[in-house]
Amino acid sequence: MPDPFADLLLRLRQDSGRTQEEQAEAINAVSGRDTLTRREISRYENFENIPTNHTIGHIAAACGVPFEELQREAKAARVRKREGHANAGEDQDAVKRRTLLGGAAISVSAAAEPWGRLAFALSKGSKIDSSSAVALIDRAAELHVQELNLSARRLQSTVESHLDAITAALPRAGEHERALAIAAGETAALAGWVAWDLGEHDRADAYYRVTSQCAATAGHPPLRALALTYASYGASSPKAKLEFLSQAANDVRGHGNATAAAWVLGRHAEEAAAVGDETGALRALERARFAYDFADHTSEQAWVRFVTPYRMDSLALSVYGQLGRPELTVTADTAVGRLGDELSDGGVVVLGDLASVLLRGGDVDQGVYVSRQFAAAAQAKPNTMGKERAATIAASLPGSEQELGLHLRQFAS
Repeated sequence: MPDPFADLLLRLRQDSGRTQEEQAEAINAVSGRDTLTRREISRYENFENIPTNHTIGHIAAACGVPFEELQREAKAARVRKREGHANAGEDQDAVKRRTLLGGAAISVSAAAEPWGRLAFALSKGSKIDSSSAVALIDRAAELHVQELNLSARRLQSTVESHLDAITAALPRAGEHERALAIAAGETAALAGWVAWDLGEHDRADAYYRVTSQCAATAGHPPLRALALTYASYGASSPKAKLEFLSQAANDVRGHGNATAAAWVLGRHAEEAAAVGDETGALRALERARFAYDFADHTSEQAWVRFVTPYRMDSLALSVYGQLGRPELTVTADTAVGRLGDELSDGGVVVLGDLASVLLRGGDVDQGVYVSRQFAAAAQAKPNTMGKERAATIAASLPGSEQELGLHLRQFAS
């Protein structure tokens, strides 16, 4: 027979709008371990098994309900299971507790979309245990590292599931509220970038807005810089792009933000070059390179791990190429030397910019070689920026490379 505790777990999952598989992913995101499966969630909900107290703590965090109350219900369920009476001993206090728990989950998932649930949760406050908070924060950082190797399509559900897990935990954040709000914002920003990669631009904008809300809640300007710099790629006009990037540059001043500053300033240089502001572009690029001299992209925020020396080469190539600067040749040679023979699948943007520059500069053989490497990398990790560069490269290829050009045009479309 169904048990009240099993029914409660079922209702908490349904109120959170998750399938059994998504519930397992959300709980795993809290614990930092991929141990629960859809089958185990099914066993809990059918009263075939009762989660341990350790797992109950992760379920509570994932569903945004008090751990102590859920633990008390589980304890009563274990007694009933031992006695073989699924519904025995259900008093009015137990009914009230389950009503309270169900209400908590419903309030967390009141909005229809992940960013809406996060915005709602930011206004709440209570307590969460330290181990769960640390697991959520570490997982947010880990996702930014995974973004270097996984496609947007493969990453999207994982990122959004983790965002839901943090959102559910925020009403109980207590002393961890600021750290969790920052982790939530970092996860939301990544969700926005993934959405933009997939062409879901309105969805991306919504994520960027709630990232900025997280930054304001936590009093953490670099988080807003992350949202603004991501948003600059899809801004409606060159003026809007430069305004976003100017604000972002102000937000990453100070110790510990050297890599972020280099990225933001490099993006500013790229957009200034796009509108023909040669003086502004070269000044911003010089500042970006100066900042990068003091940067360590492997030890600062997880979300700057992609700002490798290769990515800085890419930004410089983009600026010099758009401006027709004489530094282009030397920069291209440096980029080729740095990439070497082992061209990474993750370097889609770098390879695309390098291929374009080499083709435009007349180094056709090397340009075609890098274009082929770009085509392989872009196919392995398709994204919006890669598709844009594919179209540019296809237009610059010589007539003898019709097959490669056709492939790139099909990929871009």
